[in-house]
Amino acid sequence: MDTQTNSSFEFLQLQAASLLIYQSVLTDEVGQAFLNLLRSLRQIDLLQSLRHSEVDELGCVRAYGNYFKAIASRNQSWQDYLIGQILIDDNPFSRQAQNTDLADLPPSLIAAVQQDLQALQSLYQYSSEQLIQWVQAAAKLNVPPVAWTDIPTKIATEITGDRTVYYSIYHKLSQLDNWADILTDLAAYYRQYGTGIFAKYRALRWQSGQLIGIPYADPVQLQQLVGYEYQRDTLKKNTEFLLAGYPALHVLLYGSRGSGKSSLVKGLLHEYGDRNLRLIEVAKSDLVALPTIVEQLRGVPQKFIIFVDDLSFEEDDDAFKALKVVLEGNITARPQNVVVYATSNRRHLVREMFGDRPRPSQNEEVGVWDTVQEKLSFSDRFGLTLTFEPANQDTYLHIVRHLATLANISISQADLDYRALQWATRHNGRSGRTARQFVGFLQAELQLGS
Repeated sequence: MDTQTNSSFEFLQLQAASLLIYQSVLTDEVGQAFLNLLRSLRQIDLLQSLRHSEVDELGCVRAYGNYFKAIASRNQSWQDYLIGQILIDDNPFSRQAQNTDLADLPPSLIAAVQQDLQALQSLYQYSSEQLIQWVQAAAKLNVPPVAWTDIPTKIATEITGDRTVYYSIYHKLSQLDNWADILTDLAAYYRQYGTGIFAKYRALRWQSGQLIGIPYADPVQLQQLVGYEYQRDTLKKNTEFLLAGYPALHVLLYGSRGSGKSSLVKGLLHEYGDRNLRLIEVAKSDLVALPTIVEQLRGVPQKFIIFVDDLSFEEDDDAFKALKVVLEGNITARPQNVVVYATSNRRHLVREMFGDRPRPSQNEEVGVWDTVQEKLSFSDRFGLTLTFEPANQDTYLHIVRHLATLANISISQADLDYRALQWATRHNGRSGRTARQFVGFLQAELQLGS
């Protein structure tokens, strides 16, 4: 390899090592595979210049194979990958830019970001053709390895913001002579769409003490949910208050099993996900961490629904106290971008035993009735309670007909109704869940029989 090629390895390694703010851009599988390949090429360069006999040429070929596999798994070009990483990177600049004007940020932070963008631009400009030539020369291959051909610009799967804005930034970066000139656009993007895991995923869950992204959220849509139109429209209106920045109410969805309470909450994500709504699922066993979760969401540009499914409490439950703090507040102001939507089959949420009720003969605490009322009134702390009554026959058949229409099932209405009622009798009774199960089974049956 010639001197110019050798200096290219050293230059690219220097650019990657010099990152001050955007260091995590290259910490995932693709970035690390790229850096390992550069390291292998540089090592071979040094050993060959010293005429060393033990040059790891096979290691270089393996390093290229790891890089090729990593970038192929993303089905993106190297350029698209880098831009996607920059747009979701969680760093001091991207966090502060969400709440602070660019002019008010520390000058040293701005200078560091400008330097990093110029360094990343150097990494962006290398070509796949040049890379395979380096590998061929370093490993002394008769023919160059297969190059990862640059594909048409493909939006990163992690990007949840406006795709038009993404393509606008992509176009500017591909045209600019100096990436430092896009600082204003970049700050505006972070301010609108956030960074890190909240820019990467629309659905998340609290697990093992941290937020985990859910790549494949439940695809249920609100148009699939019928029979409870008042509850749906009321919940949508409250959610729109949240998205518009107005005070929104915490909501308890109470009612019979299978009536679609959970599906209604999850359907909001499909309806409003492109308006910066995020859904965070928190298990009842993790409710003790709820105040911690809420504090992580404070000041973030997205709006959050904390979703607690099948909520109920036992006596002296620590989760009861944690949720109470979030619903009622404490000395810390409640963040306006967070609401709790909980579902339950139990109206009062806290299980009441006959033994809880005081009798005059018992040597009980004087205010025992106050304790009982404290438990039973917990549901009142939700600002809005939506009740889901059990589906009668008309409601059940209305749901079945609607789902059958969406599934393009063409059988007579009389036959559909008869089979739906038979299904309900033999299975789980009349409910929205039963209707969905029936229509799914019927659709598969008709397709296999056609």
